[in-house]
Amino acid sequence: MKLVRMYLNGETRPGIWNDGGIVDLTTFFPSIPDIGEAFFEGGWLSKVAGLREEGLRMDARLLSPVSRPSKIICLGKNYAEHAREGGFDTPSSPLLFCKAPSALTGPFDPIVLPESSGQVDWEVELAVVVGKRCKRISRNDAMDFIAGFTVMNDVSAREAQFGDTQWFRGKSFDTFAPIGPVLVTPDDIGDIGALQLTTRVDGVLMQDGNTRDLIFDIPSLMEYISKDITLYPGDIISTGTPSGVGIFRKPPVVLQPGNIVECRIDRIGAIVNPVVGT
Repeated sequence: MKLVRMYLNGETRPGIWNDGGIVDLTTFFPSIPDIGEAFFEGGWLSKVAGLREEGLRMDARLLSPVSRPSKIICLGKNYAEHAREGGFDTPSSPLLFCKAPSALTGPFDPIVLPESSGQVDWEVELAVVVGKRCKRISRNDAMDFIAGFTVMNDVSAREAQFGDTQWFRGKSFDTFAPIGPVLVTPDDIGDIGALQLTTRVDGVLMQDGNTRDLIFDIPSLMEYISKDITLYPGDIISTGTPSGVGIFRKPPVVLQPGNIVECRIDRIGAIVNPVVGT
C-alpha cells in the first residue's frame, strides 16, 4: 500500500496512491485523522488496507506523507564510500543527529536557499516512518514497529554545518527535508536491503548507491536508537546517504537557483524539487 497526504479544495486529506491515481480516504472515512501519530495509534493502517478502489486522477498537491513527527533522526556517515569521500573514518557506532520537523516539505515543493549559509548540498536517503510507540526493542522485532518507507533529501547547508561544528542548524533550515512522494508499507517494499538510490541535478547523475551498502542496517538502527530514546508513531529515521554529494567533489558543486534536484529510490518513486533563492 502507498499512502499520500494531499492538499485538495483547501483541505489536507489522506489518500492511497493506486496506479497513478489517488483514493481520497475521507470519502470513505469522514473521521479519519491526518497521517501522523493519531493515524498510526488508531490502527488506521490496517483499517484502510482492505480498501479496493480505483484511484482517481485529481488536481491535488502532494504533501509530506507524514504530518508533524515529534522528531527526525538522521544518520551520518552510514555508507562507507560517503565517509571516505569526506575523508572520515568509518564510524564504529551509529552517528545520530536531528533535523527540525519544521524543515519538512512536500515531494515537489521548492528548496529555498537560506540567507545565513551557502554551499547548499543534496543527500538522497531512505527514510523510515515509525508505526508504533517503542522503546528498547530488539533488532529481531524492529520491522513490527515500522509503518513504511519513503524518500528524503537531507538538504544540507555546508557552511553552517561545518562552521557551527555541529549539524543541527545547517540541516534544519526551512524546506531542507523534502520527502515523499508516497509512504510505502513494509508488505509492498520488498527487500529493503537492496534498494537503489539516485540523485540527479538538472538531469546529471550525482549519486548512485544501494541500501545493501548501509553500514548499520535498519533493524540495528531501530534497536540502537530505542535503547534510551522513545520512538513515537510518525517519527522519521533517515538512514544516511551514499557517496556523490556536491561538497566533496573537485571542484565542489553546490545548488544554485534554477537547479532541479531529483532523488529517487526503487519501489518508492522520486521527489523532484526546484531550487529557488530567498
